[in-house]
Formats: sequence, C-alpha cells, structure tokens
Amino acid sequence: MTNQPDQARTVRRRRMHERQAVVFGLLIAALAVTGLGALAVYTGAIDAPFDRPFTTPEETDPLAEVPVPCVPDGTLPVPAGDVHVTILNASGKSEPLAGLNEDVLTERGFAIDAIGNAPDLDGEDGPDLMERTQIHAGAAGVPAAYTLAAHYPEPGLVLDAREDATVTLYIGEDFDDIVDSELVGIAADVPLESREGCVPVEEITPRPLPVPPAEGGDDATAEGQEAAGEDAAAG
Repeated sequence: MTNQPDQARTVRRRRMHERQAVVFGLLIAALAVTGLGALAVYTGAIDAPFDRPFTTPEETDPLAEVPVPCVPDGTLPVPAGDVHVTILNASGKSEPLAGLNEDVLTERGFAIDAIGNAPDLDGEDGPDLMERTQIHAGAAGVPAAYTLAAHYPEPGLVLDAREDATVTLYIGEDFDDIVDSELVGIAADVPLESREGCVPVEEITPRPLPVPPAEGGDDATAEGQEAAGEDAAAG
C-alpha cells in the first residue's frame, strides 16, 4: 500500500523542479539574447540605443576671432582726465545705461565726450546690439583703452581706424556693473600689462570706423540721444 504523505511529497518535488527548470531556462535565454545584442553592437552590426558622441560647447564669444592689441612695454596708465570716452548703449536694454556709466566714470575723473546709443556698425538701419561690452580705440588710444578696461570686467578690446587717442565704450548685453573702484587693478606708477595672446598693433588690420549717429544738435540731452536710438531700433 502506497504511503499517501510520500506520494504528495514526490508530487511537490516534481512541480518544484519543473518551476526551477522554467526559471533557469528563461534566465539562460535572456542572457543569450543580451550577449548576442552586445556582440552586435560591438561589431557594429547595429547601433547602440544610447550611443551619443561626446560634444564640446561651441565658442560663443563674438570677439573670439578679433585680435586684441598689445600695449607697448613700459606704458603707464593714462591719467583718467586725459582719457576721452564716448559711451554708447549697445545692449538693447531700455535703461539709460550710457548715462549711468557716464555718472560713474565722471566721478572717477574720466573725460566724457558724448553718450548715446550705438550707431550703425554693419550698414543696416538702426543701432547695433552687442553681446559683450567692448572698448574700441585707434593705435594712439590703446593705452587709454587699457586704462578704461581696468574699470570693467573683461571687456573686449578692439582696434579701429581712428587716428586720435579717444576711445569708445560700447555697453553690451553682458553689462552688469562697473568694477568697484577699490578693485581696479592698475596703479599710476605701474606699467600696464598686455592681455595674454595679444597681437602687436602694427600686425592688426584696424576695423573701419562706424557710421556716425544722426546729429541731434548741441543742446541734445543724454536721455534724448538714447531715446532717439531706441526709436530707430523700433522702426
């Protein structure tokens, strides 16, 4: 006579073995598929689903290809009163940035010749906008440009075709604030340092001078000059 408990135990053991066989079979099949897929990707037969080449950010500095003029060795900073500056708002912002910079630079002793909005630099109607704050000067004005540049956080330095020692400050979209007077890194008796990677002035082709802004009369106010430029941009 068959023992009922032994018979039940045998049935349970058989079913357990069957389940284990199914589980191990599925695992082996999954490993086989994964291995074949990896081999196909390795050999280039198929593309990896998450294959993404490494990329590097593109250069966004609009002045990256513009050579920076060197200042002659041993040149001392120009006294602020001898630096004649034209301040132009090229940021596209509605704030009177040219006037605000005029106030600060006047307090620091600079000679401000004029302020307003940036004129046409590329032959198209309306003022130009600039991503980066820039200081433009001719060969004679490079020391003055370096002197003024010390009051701004890394402005662009651009050599143009003017023959005098005046400079033009273009307030760009990146403008946030002028450097605190206590942090200006130049001293009257210490020669200016050329920027790294600069090019001697005689080896640079100067940029042409911009189209002059429309004349507004000798009694035009700073705010009026900026407003005129904004109207031109809107039109």
